[in-house]
Amino acid sequence: MRSSSRLTCAAAALGAVCAFASPAQAQQQAQGFAVERFYPSAPGGGWLVMDDLDMRGGLGGAMAVSTSFALKPLRVTDGTDHLDVISHQAFTAFGFAATYDRLRLYVDFTAPVDSSGQSGTVGSTQFTAPAVDPSLTPDTLSDARIGFDARILGDPGGAFRLGAGAQLYVPNGSRVDYDTDGTVRAMLRALVAGDRGLFTYAAQLGVHVRPLDDAASAGPRGSELLFGAAAGARFPVGPRGTVMVVGPEVYGETAFEAFFRTTTTALEGLLSARVEGTADDGPQLRVKLGGGGGLDQHFGAPEWRVVVALEVFDHSTDRDRDTITDSNDACPDVPGVRTKDPTTNGCPRVEPVVPLPVPP
Repeated sequence: MRSSSRLTCAAAALGAVCAFASPAQAQQQAQGFAVERFYPSAPGGGWLVMDDLDMRGGLGGAMAVSTSFALKPLRVTDGTDHLDVISHQAFTAFGFAATYDRLRLYVDFTAPVDSSGQSGTVGSTQFTAPAVDPSLTPDTLSDARIGFDARILGDPGGAFRLGAGAQLYVPNGSRVDYDTDGTVRAMLRALVAGDRGLFTYAAQLGVHVRPLDDAASAGPRGSELLFGAAAGARFPVGPRGTVMVVGPEVYGETAFEAFFRTTTTALEGLLSARVEGTADDGPQLRVKLGGGGGLDQHFGAPEWRVVVALEVFDHSTDRDRDTITDSNDACPDVPGVRTKDPTTNGCPRVEPVVPLPVPP
């Protein structure tokens, strides 16, 4: 009897351990991933997301700084429970570009400014909210982006321009703060843009090579198709060619593994406006503002978003290709030589006239 009683107790204890252990084993901890789906255009790219392919002239460049704020970019649900893992998220980005003729090479760095939300469990997954505090880690950067764009067809200001671009994301930051996948990512894009009178447009179609597949944590499902378009009207607003461009931008992505399904597709729209200089040469200023939100609120497409950006760019146009920029070229349409005299700099060399000897 004693032996039977001991066996019964042992079985009961083992059953209790198993009962408590099973849920613990079934529950998993989300590791985090890059939530942000606002992929800004290159420094000097014109639109907030799309690219106007307006590279031209000799050696030029651009510098840009932007700030974006997103409300609830990551909300997880199993149909019953809802959890705002990220209730709000803010970034500041700094970018630098070099341009020459039809080409652009650039790099930008993004610093998380604020990110917070709610921790909890949804289904069998435990989520931990990010806690970004710049006062404690002011030098924190998320993934760095290196990019290259080229205009293949069309001229600046023309009705149709065709280009291509490639971007490489170098991992940095912390997955627990949802600002990186922890892996190298890449984007390949076909770009179109054009201007017709007051009308201007741009669009893109590409592939986001994303190795991470984190479906169990409501995250990315591997590589994705990128798409987007923008269109607007251009209005003169000031002296020396200053214009304002106002119009919508719509962009998104969907996983190849589950093409255009609700749980794998994010779609977002912004109403954007920008004021910019349009001179062919010399430093120009561009101020951009956008506001909107998720049209299909998969992760990364927030309830609403606000973006502010400032750019300084210089095309350094050289119409006659004599290596002297038009602003310093006294003869911008005729190849010439460099001189110290601003009235002749860039003009063809004038050979001195040697008088013929007078016969005796």
